Amino acid sequence: MTAFGARLQHAMRQFGPLCAGIDPHPPLLEAWGLSDDVAGLATFTERCVEAFAGSVALVKPQVAFFEAYGSAGFAVLERAVADLRAAGTLVVADAKRGDIGSTMAAYARAWLGDGPLGVDALTVSPYLGFGSLAPALDLAERNGRGLFVLAATSNPEGAQIQRARGVDGRGIAQTMVDECARHNAGHDFGSIGVVVGATLTEAPDLSALGGPILMPGVGAQGGGAESIRAIVPEAVLPLVLPNVSREVLAAGPTVAALRDKVSALQADFAFLRG
Repeated sequence: MTAFGARLQHAMRQFGPLCAGIDPHPPLLEAWGLSDDVAGLATFTERCVEAFAGSVALVKPQVAFFEAYGSAGFAVLERAVADLRAAGTLVVADAKRGDIGSTMAAYARAWLGDGPLGVDALTVSPYLGFGSLAPALDLAERNGRGLFVLAATSNPEGAQIQRARGVDGRGIAQTMVDECARHNAGHDFGSIGVVVGATLTEAPDLSALGGPILMPGVGAQGGGAESIRAIVPEAVLPLVLPNVSREVLAAGPTVAALRDKVSALQADFAFLRG
């Protein structure tokens, strides 16, 4: 199987560097005139799938908003993943999984295996130590999948850990980036990416990463082209995937309006193509 990094690089060249989020939170369901139940969730998700399939490089469902509805919510997510992947669209599950040993292995099997929740990539938290991600790293490599490792997030609380310094003097966020770079070594475009907030005033050194950089915080949260340029070196810009959720979804509820917003954002971020 072709590695996730190679598939993602191809999709970014084909569609432009944009990750569209599916975040069906209750206020947005209401704004779309939908009920806050599984029926509303399903309609919302189906419209997003129709709008994004075959038109963006990557789609990122936020797992928590489906989990809130229990098994029926997971069934909606499973259908969305299946439909997107059947259309040839890459999917990253925003589940932020992180644990140790057999538990991490079980998370990896659920999201990076061939089961009903199997996706192309998964967001993971390394803050039990980067080594705790070993089961997910191993399975991702075997199955041609990818990971996006939380490195430098834009939430204010994140700095308490991410900007702390380890025993070797490096910032913790920098250590996570460097560990990902080690796994990407030898690949033109590696499969182990990082998550770096677009609203940060300072980012870790990304020059040696060699893999994708998922950048949330774009659009409604205040990030944009200039904030990305401010923290990402010119040579690294082709690795950047702006993640836009709220700004795109606020354009709904029609599929046509969602597609129009995606097209406008793809044009805004065309400079990232390199």
